Amino acid sequence: MIRHPLDQFHFCPKCGSKNFNVNNEKSKKCGDCGFTYYFNSSAAVVAVIENAEGEILVATRAKDPAKGTLDLPGGFIDMHETAEEAVAREVLEETGLSITSMQYLFSIPNIYVYSGFEVHTLDMFFRCNINDFNGLNAQDDVAELSFIKRKKLNPADFGLESVRKGIEKML
Repeated sequence: MIRHPLDQFHFCPKCGSKNFNVNNEKSKKCGDCGFTYYFNSSAAVVAVIENAEGEILVATRAKDPAKGTLDLPGGFIDMHETAEEAVAREVLEETGLSITSMQYLFSIPNIYVYSGFEVHTLDMFFRCNINDFNGLNAQDDVAELSFIKRKKLNPADFGLESVRKGIEKML
């Protein structure tokens, strides 16, 4: 049986009532104040960074979910931030590198489990260009950074489903 994504929410976010029930597949409605809450995907970005040798920059995750598995740099888009701003910020935070240009590639939906909470995301993949790899340094929630030749990438080594699917799509 598939759980409704809003089963995690028990109280109306507007008035606090417990009379907060499934309205349809995308929403819950408060029986007291009438507020309808729609559950939408959170926006996230993923950076595909290739060096001059045709190798892809991969990160080893330092934290759960999927701690110790491979990943690509990226993360959630902050409020009042564009996807382009988010990918540049996330790459800088996780690798110490500055993006010189980027190109949108594709998007993949995902479920990212954080502290036992299922966050439905839409992960937007960007090809990112870096002119200078000096200063490359694993930071933030990244344990290690390395380059892997495109032909040696193994989707099964990537812990997050959307990134696995993204690697498969790129290959």
